[in-house]
Amino acid sequence: MKFVIAVLITTIATAACGSGQSGNTSDREPSGQVTMDEQQATRRAEEIIHQAVDGMSPRPTLKRSGLRPVGPCLADEHSSGERVQVRITYQLTDVPGDAAKKLVRQARDTWVDRGYEFQGSDADWSDPFPSVSMRTVPDDFWMTALTGVVDRAKGEGLASISVTSPCFADDSSASADPASFRTTSDEEAERRALRHSSRLYDALRVPHAPARGGEGIGTYQDGADTYSHHSWSTRPLTAEETALAMARARRFLEAEGWTTRISAGAAGLAIAARDPRDGSIVQVSPSTTGAVRVAVTAGSSPGTAV
Repeated sequence: MKFVIAVLITTIATAACGSGQSGNTSDREPSGQVTMDEQQATRRAEEIIHQAVDGMSPRPTLKRSGLRPVGPCLADEHSSGERVQVRITYQLTDVPGDAAKKLVRQARDTWVDRGYEFQGSDADWSDPFPSVSMRTVPDDFWMTALTGVVDRAKGEGLASISVTSPCFADDSSASADPASFRTTSDEEAERRALRHSSRLYDALRVPHAPARGGEGIGTYQDGADTYSHHSWSTRPLTAEETALAMARARRFLEAEGWTTRISAGAAGLAIAARDPRDGSIVQVSPSTTGAVRVAVTAGSSPGTAV
């Protein structure tokens, strides 16, 4: 179960990184800044989550993920430290596993009723484990509701909802060093994530694409634990190139002793894997654009990414 939860967190982070949020934010305000603070962003994110959850049947219990809700803006270079954003993720627990798909659909229906917009197409509701990504109008919060696989044979899953705010100015930046997001443990988490990313890049053996908005490295704190998330994409590939690259990634991960799981996505089979030695989580998935997307979440010490 811990593996499923960690993969859900990584999947949600990948969806947020791929949303292009920074472009929409800068279109609204030439300065690229949004007028809000952490408290306002958190309050609005919680409101969007409760809009989806409060009327659900069966009624789930919200279980907060381990990631600290506020962190550096992933649309910026992490080293700049000038903007931050809030990202809140909840697992929807205490409901039967076969209700997960129903809960995701109820979240989607509630958000549609409120006039929120889809990012890309609607979910494939014939899939037993669907996901949906949307954005609020006009304040441009991004949200994802998805189902992680618990037992494919029984059709059981674990639903999760995440909301990510637009990037906004860090109130503490005037008095704090921009590097204040970093500590020794931050750097260790980042080294782990980048090391795994680099080895996956070598295994895929296809060129990477220029970084899109939201891709790159971000570090988050949860009490004494530090997590680093790194995401990137390959250039668009043909179907044959994608199949070969995904097969190479799977062979590499399995040869290195990672615990791997394969799941069906909108653009083909995706790989989720966990390194039993340090708890790092990897997701490698083809996209509808033809690119293969990679996301790595690593902790500052063995086991903290679980």
